[in-house]
Amino acid sequence: MPTPHIEVRNKNEIAKTVLMPGDPLRAKFIADTFLTDVKQFNSVRNVLGYTGNYKGRRISVMASGMGMPSIGIYSYELYKFYDVENIVRIGSCGGYTSDVKLYDVILVKDAWSESTYAKVQGGYEGNIIEGTPELNQKLIKAANDLGIPIHIERIHSSDVFYRENPDKYKEIYEKYGCVAVEMESFALFHNAKVLGKNAACLLTVSDNLATKEETTSEERQNSFTNMMKIALELAE
Repeated sequence: MPTPHIEVRNKNEIAKTVLMPGDPLRAKFIADTFLTDVKQFNSVRNVLGYTGNYKGRRISVMASGMGMPSIGIYSYELYKFYDVENIVRIGSCGGYTSDVKLYDVILVKDAWSESTYAKVQGGYEGNIIEGTPELNQKLIKAANDLGIPIHIERIHSSDVFYRENPDKYKEIYEKYGCVAVEMESFALFHNAKVLGKNAACLLTVSDNLATKEETTSEERQNSFTNMMKIALELAE
């Protein structure tokens, strides 16, 4: 049956592996560019979801929206009510060090956060949650097979986009070893752990707080293809 946020009645319309960009238009871009035999399965709140074939293998892609509460809802419903086993977030991030350049791909080893999402949702008191190691190994192999270099790092998963202290990133990088910041993976990783599922996160550097470089919104929507190609190799 449909959930409050996903209109699918037949869970078989969604593949066991779902790629999850934040932007609905990025989900559409992936479906239009890479998938064949595509069927749209969700349009509630314009959070677009599609299932299709990649190299003859089945996979789904669905937007998560921005922030932990949003991806928390969509990933939980996919895992809990639609029997999804693997979710790979594919998103943008802001670099905290000049060691990560614009368009570099980061595979998130674990996420550090000040967020209370995991505590409120399931009573978890920690501030670091790792992605699923087995899923990460599959993504590492896919990246190696494709010849796409990746960083394997800890990132900062933040509840706040606009900070009153914009230089706080320097302390977070030095104290916790976070090389970049995004806003979703901590919640995704927590949901996977409490539900016995698998989660990973691939990020493309869209801007850098240390070097002040940045990309445009159009580039972020349409040009971050390396992380998409890596994640698509998980199609089954």
